[in-house]
Amino acid sequence: MEKLGFTVVDAGLSIWDAFRQANKLHGTPEFRRDMLRQTAVDAFGSVLPRAYLTDLEPVLERDKPDLVVFEIVNPGAGLAAMRAGIPAVCHGFGKMDETLVPEAMSDRLLEYVAELGIQLPDGQHYGLGSPYVDAFPSSLQDSSYLSDVERILMRPIPFTEPGELPEWVIEHEKPLVYLTFGTAFASPDLLKTAAAGLSGIDAEVLVSSGPLVAPSALTDVPGNVHVLPWVPQADLLAHADLVAHHGGSGTTIAAMSHGVPQLVLPQGADQFRNAELVASTGLGRQLVGEEFTADAVHEAARKLLRDNDVHAANASIAAEIAAMPHPDEVVPKLVELAG
Repeated sequence: MEKLGFTVVDAGLSIWDAFRQANKLHGTPEFRRDMLRQTAVDAFGSVLPRAYLTDLEPVLERDKPDLVVFEIVNPGAGLAAMRAGIPAVCHGFGKMDETLVPEAMSDRLLEYVAELGIQLPDGQHYGLGSPYVDAFPSSLQDSSYLSDVERILMRPIPFTEPGELPEWVIEHEKPLVYLTFGTAFASPDLLKTAAAGLSGIDAEVLVSSGPLVAPSALTDVPGNVHVLPWVPQADLLAHADLVAHHGGSGTTIAAMSHGVPQLVLPQGADQFRNAELVASTGLGRQLVGEEFTADAVHEAARKLLRDNDVHAANASIAAEIAAMPHPDEVVPKLVELAG
């Protein structure tokens, strides 16, 4: 963000640090997958909002911004804005419904809100009752869940730090399959299994190993599998014919924006919700848990590349997203809210 000219403030915690602090509450300081649900409840319901409010209150007092924009499952900045009397806007990242935030997580947040002496509208715990910037296509959104808030539609614009794409990506003749497990869930075993399944397809496969896995961990891959530590995903998706990924919200909606079919291999967090959404709307397929094998990846990817109905569904959702208001059109509305 600093490269783009923004002033960056060191505030709050990373998700993994919040997970570690949450686990300490139960005497297990190391991350444990079998405790993931309880860890997420404590981290997002208490640890993260407390950390962000604590760190941001002096920043808001010092800089006195006219508007605070906060993300829906990390409302600490919104709470800090409310305490400072500054208008706040909530920003979403996908489908919002009653399954997004477990009741136990809402309960933890409400305990903290009560400590702060803040009154929230019923049913709007994480959005704090603020105007809601919705970057998700309306045909896939649960609009009834958002009926009690001011909803501001905004086109999602995929973004990554600029970088160079390999020349062969731009000039490829065979279908191009992109494989990623993002920045937090990648592991050598996951990447190897998926790459093994994709390698048997008559396609070029580009693997982004991410910050947790060195490209050298994927050895003895066939010639049609290209492993890089990082790629400018927003640029790459314009050339991809299929995306195989973990189901992170950013990758899911970026693929929708480009009309690219998806094979979702969810591992945690909101990825299972996204995988189900992709599969149920005909935008792709999901392989969950023990379904995720190299053979299943091969078969699913092979079919997705040839499925005309899937391609038509993706073309339709890409057109809907392209018709949403551009962020440039939304800025005047935010200025009005800052009023």
